[in-house]
Amino acid sequence: MNLIDQTFARLREEGKTALMPFVSVGDPDLDLSLDILKQLQQSGADMIELGVPYSDPLADGPVIQRASERALRSSVTLRDCILMAERARAEGVTIPLILFTYYNPVLQFGLEPFFELVKDKGISGLIIPDLPLEEDSEVRTMSENYGIHLIPLVAPTSRERVTAIAKRAKGFVYCVSSLGVTGVRAEFHNDIDHFLATVKEATDLPISIGFGISSREQVERFEALCDGVVVGSAIVRVIEESLPLLHDPATKAEGLQRIGQFVSQLKG
Repeated sequence: MNLIDQTFARLREEGKTALMPFVSVGDPDLDLSLDILKQLQQSGADMIELGVPYSDPLADGPVIQRASERALRSSVTLRDCILMAERARAEGVTIPLILFTYYNPVLQFGLEPFFELVKDKGISGLIIPDLPLEEDSEVRTMSENYGIHLIPLVAPTSRERVTAIAKRAKGFVYCVSSLGVTGVRAEFHNDIDHFLATVKEATDLPISIGFGISSREQVERFEALCDGVVVGSAIVRVIEESLPLLHDPATKAEGLQRIGQFVSQLKG
């Protein structure tokens, strides 16, 4: 059984909601990214999204764009991000790792070698936000052959497509809380509760929500409605604010502790 399925099954038995942090791999560098992944697990993360830095993001807001820029200045590649999973496993990270990447790097890498490497290095899921349902058949077939869950995004504007998207989903359905790109928000789409109920009716899979969630209060707002909550920009911003500490060996532990404390607060 895929590790994502195992984790959701366990959390459901425990009556808990998955906390799923997103990080930009290579921000600020690969070695510190590894330390951050270990800290996230230690602080209560149930799964982690490994964001691949990309120069022309479709869904990323300014905070994650800056993180990608920092990683790209260090020449971090798609291969580096996949190999980060192997490094994390060797350092004791056992929770599911989900690769978040745009399609062009995958296409340039080559589908067969991409999926071989993803499978070999212990990645359980894949999110490609710019690959629409109508064009994902080749990637979907490959993902099923390799046992990697291809996780779809569903937005409030996708109402007429919810059933079609949910029917082909694997792992969980990623519900987008707001229109536009990622980023910290005080409010969500007006009809978000009804939207989540619609998605839940369309699938037996877990549903998770992301885009804009940044506080314990917001996590609590969705715990009763969803099986998982993704927090991205808020965590990436804490990492950004902690860069001076992380770059100094004398204060690196303090920087990691700040990141961990924020995740622990989200977990509750």
